Amino acid sequence: MIRLYRFAFSTNVERVALALAHKGLQAESVWIDPDDRSEIARVSGQRLVPVLEEDGRVVSDSMKIVSYLEERYPEPPLYPAEPARRAELDVFVEWFNGVWKRAPNEIEAELLKTEPDRERIAALGAQMREWLGLFEALLDGRDYLFGDEPSAADFAAFPFVKYAGLWEEGDDELFHQILRDYQREPGPRVEAWIRRIDSLPRV
Repeated sequence: MIRLYRFAFSTNVERVALALAHKGLQAESVWIDPDDRSEIARVSGQRLVPVLEEDGRVVSDSMKIVSYLEERYPEPPLYPAEPARRAELDVFVEWFNGVWKRAPNEIEAELLKTEPDRERIAALGAQMREWLGLFEALLDGRDYLFGDEPSAADFAAFPFVKYAGLWEEGDDELFHQILRDYQREPGPRVEAWIRRIDSLPRV
């Protein structure tokens, strides 16, 4: 039995929800109140979602969970079998988590200050808009970021980039508002990719 600890509207949880469905796996959802994370702390020793629990093993961090699922349930794959292609995908995920996500996180931190630095926010927002062009280029001649089938790269990026074209009613998180405000007017390939990934099942 797989158990997935999750919040509503969580971008990181959506990564895992897409991966589980891609693998044809079922999971029991444990919905956590963001204001009471005691159960998450009890299970995993930290306070962030998602957390996956299976057969006594506990894994936290969304992309570590996706890698765990790939190792345990290799078909259908989310990572290339060829070492060089796998390394390229791993580099993309590291870039997305360590570089791309920094801009919206830093915008959020500025907006929560008493006197936000508007020039810095504008510069970070411009970087987010510029990076939409990178995704547009990655999708040239193919349906997904790394080829003709969805991969871990798509599931890493989609829950964040999707705000360029999607908004779920009831989602009032500031971070998600930032993702929407600074990713306006995506290119046609990104728009089509958002629709394509959004049509995939989730657990």
